[in-house]
Amino acid sequence: PVVTSTMEARRDDKRRMSRAHRCLAVALLAWLAELAPDVAAMRAPVVTSRRLPVASRSSHVMSGGKGAKGFGAAPKRAAPAKKAEPAAPPADTALMDGAPASSRAAAAPVSYTGRTRKGVLGPTRTVPAHIPRPDYAASGTPGYRRPLVPWDIEVKSPAAIAGMRAACKLAREVLDAAGKAVAPGVRLDEIDRIVHEETIKRGAYPSTLNYCGYPKSVCTSVNEIVCHGIPDDNVLIEGDVVNIDVTCYFGGYHGDLSETFAVGTVNAEGKRLVRVTHEAWQRAISVCAPGVPYKAIGAAIEDVVAPSGFTIVRGFVGHGIGAAFHMPPNVVHHRNEDRNGVMAVGHTFTIEPMVNERAADVTEWPDKWTIATSDGGRSAQFEHTLLIVEGGVEVLTPQTANSQKPWWSEP
Repeated sequence: PVVTSTMEARRDDKRRMSRAHRCLAVALLAWLAELAPDVAAMRAPVVTSRRLPVASRSSHVMSGGKGAKGFGAAPKRAAPAKKAEPAAPPADTALMDGAPASSRAAAAPVSYTGRTRKGVLGPTRTVPAHIPRPDYAASGTPGYRRPLVPWDIEVKSPAAIAGMRAACKLAREVLDAAGKAVAPGVRLDEIDRIVHEETIKRGAYPSTLNYCGYPKSVCTSVNEIVCHGIPDDNVLIEGDVVNIDVTCYFGGYHGDLSETFAVGTVNAEGKRLVRVTHEAWQRAISVCAPGVPYKAIGAAIEDVVAPSGFTIVRGFVGHGIGAAFHMPPNVVHHRNEDRNGVMAVGHTFTIEPMVNERAADVTEWPDKWTIATSDGGRSAQFEHTLLIVEGGVEVLTPQTANSQKPWWSEP
């Protein structure tokens, strides 16, 4: 037999390893090419939903979207929000009066699709120095960086889960206080004041404040405003519907939720819109459990919404949440085949579907936050922060005795 020297054996090993590395590199490149759209969407800058969700500066995700929450929601690859047309009849245009004087001259006119108009913004509210702040509070830029793949989802430790429960309980109390103020004649900025004061008196920070530059402590979205409505001097009118999206940062964690409220008496079709949205949202929550793919959420929502004749907004998603306002997973609210991972014990995330009365298309105001339906139809939304537990799901932002009653189910 031929005896090979140690040096020759090592050379042979290196050749074999080199061939293996080349094969692995080719396979990896092919996989990355297939994944490219997901990576591109996922690496985009975080803004939206919620519920400023991770929506796109990139979605509201402020809902859901809080998506990506702006708040709520990170933007989906499908159908980005349409930019508002700069030209519009004089009666339907207004400059961004609430912008600083230095920016007003360059502000683009708003092309309105419904009756909501851009109002004047009040001063940005301050937070006492002793209250702990998220990393973006001063700069406006979140320090969190998303992982390479969207199915890399953080599993919360017991200590983190305890922190999430505390933040979510607090956020629920704040939303309930804001909801009690909803009535005809109430200014949206008054709702912002209530949310801000109720948050800081509990030792928490209003998460939306200066998140990617957002100027207020809550999102108030009235009628055709889908998400990320900035509270201003506009007043609520009898028959309006308004979504209030609250996120609070407390003990190092964010708690995020929203509900749609009635201003006085809402007409039958408005009630039906909110009822279908609530039912679809609850159906989606009911399918959550360890081992369930995140894409099942969108299918559950669409199964409820599609037969109703209403439409699901596709540009904004729910999001993971924890020490960061927005993180994986992206929670898509319509039927999809996106690879956003599988639910596991310790995952925390939001579900925050936005359902429109007519067309699903949306338009973005020049303030780069406010999202409106393209045809002026109304929109409704609900949001919870959820925790996957053994055997199912725990709602971390449940209603209490102080929460609003289901007015959408009344005759």
